[in-house]
Amino acid sequence: MSMSDSAGWTVRLTRPEHPDATGLLWHYYEELVRRYHGRPVRPGEVESALRDEPSDDLVAPTGLLLVAHRSGRPAGCAGLRLRPAWAELTRLFVHPQHRGSGGGAALLAAVEQRARRLGVDRIRLDTRHDLVEARALYARHGYTEIPAYNDGGYAEHWFEKLLPSS
Repeated sequence: MSMSDSAGWTVRLTRPEHPDATGLLWHYYEELVRRYHGRPVRPGEVESALRDEPSDDLVAPTGLLLVAHRSGRPAGCAGLRLRPAWAELTRLFVHPQHRGSGGGAALLAAVEQRARRLGVDRIRLDTRHDLVEARALYARHGYTEIPAYNDGGYAEHWFEKLLPSS
């Protein structure tokens, strides 16, 4: 099942090994590595990050991965890991060519809708200080900063959103 919005975004449940997902996840890590180090990506760094932080748990029953298409092309993704009392948003990414056109909002709406259907009443996430655009997106959509809930090596900010009942 897919979800569409007026800005031309279509969001679909996708397996992490699907070519659309693997391409987007590669670009996601390429940007994270480049921004973290403040330099071009070196050979093997993205592949290493993909191995160190696999996305293979973003499938039922432990999670899900959504891929957003714009004008029929894969343009963004978001993952959700299911925890006993909440869910964790991860891998939220909109390809730079499609930023500013509502992709982040479309992905957040789709993730939250799926989470509510699964009985989840809160979503948490962690992010880095240098990802200012992501932090602004989360704040605009009702995510508030909370104390650290994990000790992730790259986590510097933690957010949570309580989901209203549908």
